[in-house]
Amino acid sequence: MIYLLLGLVLLVVFIAMMRQFVQANPARLAQSIRTYGGIFLMILAGVFAVTGRFALAIPAFGFGLSLLGLAGLRNLSGYNPQKTAGQQSQVRSAMVEMELDHDTGALSGTVLAGSFQGRRLDDLADDELQTFWQEAHQDDQSLKLVEAYLDRRLAGWREDFEADATDRERGASSSGPMTDEEAYQILGLSPDAGDAEIRAAHRRLMMRVHPDQGGSGFLAAKINEAKDTLLRRH
Repeated sequence: MIYLLLGLVLLVVFIAMMRQFVQANPARLAQSIRTYGGIFLMILAGVFAVTGRFALAIPAFGFGLSLLGLAGLRNLSGYNPQKTAGQQSQVRSAMVEMELDHDTGALSGTVLAGSFQGRRLDDLADDELQTFWQEAHQDDQSLKLVEAYLDRRLAGWREDFEADATDRERGASSSGPMTDEEAYQILGLSPDAGDAEIRAAHRRLMMRVHPDQGGSGFLAAKINEAKDTLLRRH
């Protein structure tokens, strides 16, 4: 009877893990394996204890508890104080407002000025993006944001776009020091965020946009500036 019960538990755990395997990304899958493995060992320890096999129950309980840990308990409850689902960072310039999704790393934006004012960058055709890219040359920060978006959306866009503008000069404009409000928006934090949250958001975003990972050097610089701005004021 005990082995039949143990077999049923194994079957349930196996089905749950297969569902997680289909739906989860690798990081979540690894966490799920630890969580369900810990649950199984805790149940197994209980079975051993009921049958009087305490020499096996104690190590199984200890190992199961170590697999679960606090991370496993957070996973079961759905609570994670480190990160909020759907969190976004925002970077705004004179001509475009860009958003970076913390969960997926997707970059999107809204045109604030120019021929395509009010439209989403995702809705612009390639030739419209080229026109907006040319318009963005009047503001250096807007240009860099648009180019960061193009790097993610269109492979080889530089050769295609710059072939028509080889003699165009970029006007360098200074936007002045970053404000606290801008820094909080870039890191996707609320004004009451502490130093630990600022550093955690900075690390998380740098993993998304660092040039070594195919990201944008300009966005990486803005994220670094936001962290430095807020930590200097705390």
